[in-house]
Order: sequence, then C-alpha cells, then structure tokens
Amino acid sequence: MRKAFMITSLLAVFFIGCKQDAKKEEVKENDTTQVEEIKKTDGLVALQGEFIYIADAAVLKGNDFIYGVELDSMSMKLAEEVKPLKREDFDMVPVMVKAKVKPNPAKEGWDQIIEIKEILKVSAPTGEEAIKVKGK
Repeated sequence: MRKAFMITSLLAVFFIGCKQDAKKEEVKENDTTQVEEIKKTDGLVALQGEFIYIADAAVLKGNDFIYGVELDSMSMKLAEEVKPLKREDFDMVPVMVKAKVKPNPAKEGWDQIIEIKEILKVSAPTGEEAIKVKGK
C-alpha cells in the first residue's frame, strides 16, 4: 500500500512539473511574438535595459545585449530624464525604449547601435549603491 502511494505521488509530481514547463515555454513564445510584431510593423524593437550617458557616449545594456546609443535629440532627452534618478555619475538607470537597431557606421566601439525613437519607461535604479574603493 505504501509503495503504491509513493509511486502515485511521484507520477503526480512528474506530470504537474511537465505542465508548468509547457506553460513557461508558451509564455516565452508569446514574448518573442510580441517583439517580432513590433519589429514587423514599423521596423522598431522594444528594448529594456540599463542606460548610461557620460559626456560624449551613451550605452544601453540588457540581459543579453549591449548597444551603443546614437547621440541625437531623443538620446539627449532620455539622458535628461535619467539625470535626476542617478545617485552618482556612473549609475545605470533602468529604461524601456522603442528603437531601431542598425550597424555602427563609425566602426569604432560597438558593432551595432540603436537610434531611439520613443521613450516608453524610465525607472529609479534598484539595489545598493556602488562600492567605492579608496586608495592609500
């Protein structure tokens, strides 16, 4: 009796686990489809990552990408929106933008750059402040 209960329990856990994996895969497919739809309709991609602007350079870093940002009026507008949220000059601020990904014509720096077309969201940085190391 005990053996039958254990086997039934193990089978139930196995089948429940398989159903949850299928749901996760379905969600990932929907996310990809949404980005592809945005790309198909107007050639733009929604990107979410951390933005940093310093003097004459800007970068957008996501979980699986890093792009240089074309310095134009939209990137300067984003830099101004991000400025009050930064604790230090080198803080990266979470943003979501709609942009066009294109090859870097300068051939210096990043292979690809983005041209920001629309600022969707700007969030306050999360986590602790950066650790400062002082010399002797």
